[in-house]
Amino acid sequence: MTSTALVTGGSRGIGRAVVERLAAAGHRVVFTYARDKVAADEVVDRCPGSVAVRADQTDLSCLDAMFAPVQDGLDILVNNAAIIVPAAIGEVTAEEFDRAMTANVKVPLLAVGRAAALMRDGGRIVNISTLNTAVPAPGNVLYCATKAALEQVTAVAARELGPRGITVNTVSPGATDTDLLRAHNSAEELALATEWTALGRLGRPDDVAAVVAFLTTPDAGWITGENIRAAGGSLI
Repeated sequence: MTSTALVTGGSRGIGRAVVERLAAAGHRVVFTYARDKVAADEVVDRCPGSVAVRADQTDLSCLDAMFAPVQDGLDILVNNAAIIVPAAIGEVTAEEFDRAMTANVKVPLLAVGRAAALMRDGGRIVNISTLNTAVPAPGNVLYCATKAALEQVTAVAARELGPRGITVNTVSPGATDTDLLRAHNSAEELALATEWTALGRLGRPDDVAAVVAFLTTPDAGWITGENIRAAGGSLI
């Protein structure tokens, strides 16, 4: 029986690399995208058998759409999609807070619950966080806070789903060379991130996808409730 994976935010960056890795490993992959259908179609072309679903995580109604193609059973969930709402603490509005919490915490949490109901025993859940929960950045309070909350979702879910052999882990990338990173950081900031990294470069999406993919394999069956920082040694 072919296993099924659901990856949120799979049309670009780390999510796209995860979709390609899982598809190459033989999984049927359903992935979501927010707006860019052209990019999503490119991923489908590269990963025959994959399914793209439009789902904007700032709206809770996206849950019905993202889970519709996996009602016959699920083996892997990767909560990757997230938004960044830059703002200093004194500038955060209630609306921005609600938007970030919905996209980065509420939808992923509810997705874990829905996935657990569909997931076969021995399934795998991976939540994507960020190194910024350990190295918080000024002006990034909403992203840091919401991702920290997601890390706690991982910890509790690992306890609750462990009796079924379902593992739940967090992967926290460091500075990874994606469109999103370059949109929110200057050339000077990217150079500094490279300098801080023990391996002397920015991460690549596939560096992170390789860690995620490993956590979905039988070899990772004794790893659960962990936060694996795929950051090239940025915290050494």
